[in-house]
Amino acid sequence: MIAIMSDDFFRKLAELPGKTVHIRRNGQVFERGDAVHAFHRVVSGEVHLLRRQIDGAAFILQRAGPGDILAEASLDTPRYHCAAEAVADSKLHLWPASSVRRLLETDGRATEGYARHLASQLRRERMRAEILSLRRVSERLDAWLTWHDGAMPEKGQMVQLAHDLNVSAEALYREMARRRGANGQPTGD
Repeated sequence: MIAIMSDDFFRKLAELPGKTVHIRRNGQVFERGDAVHAFHRVVSGEVHLLRRQIDGAAFILQRAGPGDILAEASLDTPRYHCAAEAVADSKLHLWPASSVRRLLETDGRATEGYARHLASQLRRERMRAEILSLRRVSERLDAWLTWHDGAMPEKGQMVQLAHDLNVSAEALYREMARRRGANGQPTGD
């Protein structure tokens, strides 16, 4: 039921006039202080929502990948509180923010679907924060496996898993090898 309700929002969103843009790696999607004119969904690539610190360092607030909405909280503000930068060549679909606001004000099913989508994103980000609070690679992997019902990522996705766990690929491979040595195959044990 939850997926169906979220689908209501995305189906209605797809009916709105919008456009697709391509952003090269390291390209800016928007800067802090820019007026919020568009609602962004990542089609391909990856875009980071950043808060730049006084010393020039950047704090990553969101890692938006395919299917993710970028800077959801900005829909009800006049200006962006953060910057968004493509960390890979990316394709985004944009809709006028005013059209999305109007959709949410007038269509209850779309509004409920959007609320369910936001709740899902909140759960995902809370789990990510909890995983990143753990110190050891083995603890992070165990938490990730618990969140994913013990299912390992598909072949070829280990580098992405290392990225999600905020560990080096080498550290993750060492942990996987340790587990294989202990019981013959990688598990969350």
